[in-house]
Amino acid sequence: MTPEVLLTTTRSVRKRLDLDRPVPLDLVRRALEIALQAPSGSNRQTWQWLVVTDAAQRARIGAVYAKACAAYLATGGAAGNLFADDPVRSAVQRRVHDSVAHLADRMGDVPVLVVPCIRTGGPLQAGNQAGLWGSVLPAAWSYMLAARSFGLGTAWTTLHLAHEREVAEILDLPGGVHQAALIPTAYYTGETFKPAARQPVDEVLHVDRW
Repeated sequence: MTPEVLLTTTRSVRKRLDLDRPVPLDLVRRALEIALQAPSGSNRQTWQWLVVTDAAQRARIGAVYAKACAAYLATGGAAGNLFADDPVRSAVQRRVHDSVAHLADRMGDVPVLVVPCIRTGGPLQAGNQAGLWGSVLPAAWSYMLAARSFGLGTAWTTLHLAHEREVAEILDLPGGVHQAALIPTAYYTGETFKPAARQPVDEVLHVDRW
């Protein structure tokens, strides 16, 4: 897989996660070893990673995620309610909406749940949140790319953060450790993935000035 293929075919996998095939922990560790090569602010490397494989733990986290997702899907900002005036894009959004709901019903059954975190030692500070999260999000994306290269599917999810404290208690997270995402990880069903439809770059590119 060339870098271009890897970068253009790493998709959010929600409906095609294989819930029955175990994922070796060694494979997840390999993906994390690659992820740890990502940059972090001042090279502090304050990231921490929770890899959840225990069925009871996954079920508890899945229940929290389902609760958060139900609230999200009922809002006007849910995927299926966007771009209603564009028939083509609206159809895509409805498919995304359905896949989000599908995953929410099954999150607790996904073989591996990865929770990237960042250690601050205390409450989140005001200001420069981009700098803070920039010290863990690139590594989380690198993990997802590495997982894809190993034949695993993932999805970037954050809806559980509406109940972050509840999940922190499930995971016994100490104070001053903050969750960045919840990444379901499993082998995927089907053959492969293809690039998604996106806006032409000229519609979003600004050179020198807006």
